[in-house]
Amino acid sequence: MSYQREKQIAIQAVTAAAQLCEQVRQEEGSLTLTKPDRSPVTVADFGTQAVICRVLAEAFPGDPIVGEENSSLLRQPAMTQQLTGVTHYVKHQIAEATPETIITWIDRGTGQVADRYWTVDPIDGTKGYVRGENYAIALALIEDGEVKLGVLGCPAIPIHPNQPDSDRGVLFVGVKGQGTTLIPLAGGQPQTIRVNECDRIESLRLVQSVESSHGNPELQAAITQSLGFITPSLQIDSMVKYGIIARGEADLYIRLPFPLESSKRQNIWDHAAGVVVLEEAGGRVTDMYGKPLDFACGTKLFNNQGIIASNGAIHDAVLAAVAQEIQAAETSKFIP
Repeated sequence: MSYQREKQIAIQAVTAAAQLCEQVRQEEGSLTLTKPDRSPVTVADFGTQAVICRVLAEAFPGDPIVGEENSSLLRQPAMTQQLTGVTHYVKHQIAEATPETIITWIDRGTGQVADRYWTVDPIDGTKGYVRGENYAIALALIEDGEVKLGVLGCPAIPIHPNQPDSDRGVLFVGVKGQGTTLIPLAGGQPQTIRVNECDRIESLRLVQSVESSHGNPELQAAITQSLGFITPSLQIDSMVKYGIIARGEADLYIRLPFPLESSKRQNIWDHAAGVVVLEEAGGRVTDMYGKPLDFACGTKLFNNQGIIASNGAIHDAVLAAVAQEIQAAETSKFIP
């Protein structure tokens, strides 16, 4: 299956969402709210999910959508002003939008995992978005537990990595069996991208989360040190990390649970689009035990623990180092 129509619709949806996000950021800063779990959410998160879900529902009415957000916060009487703000920005993309239709579109993203479904993270890296730094709009199509198509909208990164002051904003588009392309968000010729295929550890670069709570920093540092990484690492919010490994700016991303025996699992929308973008560019993504990520078992990666994303060439060496450090960490628990 070529997934040509799905790709076109996904690009259309993510492009419109990116335009909305940037308009909100330029005009309002971000209008940050706080969800019941204390995590931040913005007017742009809600607007983006509404736009993407509406586009997908029109094109593929039978496909469930599993998104990060729902409308429960916006439906509270005290949130009337915020809902008005969301409506204002969505109308720039979809003229007929109303508060009522926006609520409906947002909740279209509360579907269930099925044989075929879409998953969307309207803003991955909300804290980065609020700071005026990197974030990603992530949309993926999954069939039978395997990611077939992924689009990452990354409005804040340079189009040309060697020209940091150049125009910003790219789409990373990965389609199973068809490779990964980079498209300027403002429009332009798609460019096929590939990972850095070098396996000389001393010349490779780690990319890690800005938030130290996103992982197990001490153990992750021990692993990269044991591997011999010496190039200064990059710190970047969101699934942008997958994109920059896909185009060769970095070579490895590790996210291990803390503590190691933690029962917490990753959300599917935090990784799905990035997985196919990186794998189709020649990279590899597994959990910390080398198992492929399983997107068939619910809204979280219940069958996987930890994330290892690499340029592929070094993946086996990284897994061996991870296993060694995990064993050492486990052994130290029993040494008085």
